[in-house]
Amino acid sequence: MTALPPLTLGIHTVPYPIIQGGMGIRISGANLAAAVANAGGIGIISAVGLGMNSPYFDIDEKSPKKRQEQFFEANRLALIDELKKARALSPNGVIGVNIMVAARDYETLAPTAADHGANLIISGAGLPLGLPGLTAHRPDVALVPIISSVRAAQVVCKKWQRNFNRLPDAFVVENPQSAGGHLGAKAEELGDPAISPEAVIPALVKYLTDTYDSPIPVIAAGGIYSHETLVKALALGASGVQIGTRFIATEECDADPRYKEFHLKASPEDVVLVPSPVGLPGRALRTPFVDRVIAGELPEAKNQCFANCLHVCKFRDKRETYCILRALDRACRGDVENGLVFSGSHVGQGDHLVSVAEVMRELVQGARDEAGSGKVGTLEVAHC
Repeated sequence: MTALPPLTLGIHTVPYPIIQGGMGIRISGANLAAAVANAGGIGIISAVGLGMNSPYFDIDEKSPKKRQEQFFEANRLALIDELKKARALSPNGVIGVNIMVAARDYETLAPTAADHGANLIISGAGLPLGLPGLTAHRPDVALVPIISSVRAAQVVCKKWQRNFNRLPDAFVVENPQSAGGHLGAKAEELGDPAISPEAVIPALVKYLTDTYDSPIPVIAAGGIYSHETLVKALALGASGVQIGTRFIATEECDADPRYKEFHLKASPEDVVLVPSPVGLPGRALRTPFVDRVIAGELPEAKNQCFANCLHVCKFRDKRETYCILRALDRACRGDVENGLVFSGSHVGQGDHLVSVAEVMRELVQGARDEAGSGKVGTLEVAHC
């Protein structure tokens, strides 16, 4: 077993180099984020579709224009509520928000997160080239782009330096060969060794170390589910890891119990690639809905665009695939048969729900054993 180092992003330091992944819709909300923060990691709230199941949104609104306006305002208000709840549950923890560049309300949600207590913003599904400008009034908020190549990191660094005189506080490097959710590569590219973490992480660490005087941590994401896989990522040069799927089957996860149970019963053989209206594949668990999508059926062909939530959407623009907002929302509410259940490739790591503290204990067990303790309790996180 290997002792784990702390992780520092901007002015925020946590005892363990673990960031909980942002999973929407309402899979990772305030309860999960606060529990991870209290156990010594960084908790993340996903801003995707937060307003869907909130008192601010009327799902039966008939007017498309009113429904879209209401949807975006509901997302903003629900994010404020979720951050307030997370901070009440974890007064001293490091809490962040994951916001997709591809979302049409991105430019509203980023400053909202910064203004209402988020310690960091993680941003992917596109390059967040304008993010520093959206949060310039809150310089203590750490900014962390998600990328899958050294080239993408180079573009972000150069644009941020030139336009904002700022560099990222870290990069999350997605491994599309194992990560759950939308992937940063086409299906035919997933077998390419050039996009493996063994290739990308050392190359990115070298580029950042050789080019910039201040350290920019690299966070490995995708395929990390145990102490051993965590240590392997650190050995490649990463300063920390981002873990999503491993936290779903926990008592504190914000999803419906049926969603969690579905994950508990799943095995790696149930993981498939599914087309998505955003134009890239997603990694998900097989469901009747997913089977129909893979077979080329259009399970929602008669539905209209629900909220005009994405900048690019094949369902809205070409009537292809399905409404991903509805599909994710159905699953989160427990209708997994008719929904989309994203998952990493290493699903099936337990047979019953456990606490977040227990998951964290398993992830950091080597460090705790060497320190003479087999327990991870509620930790007060240092801000420095």
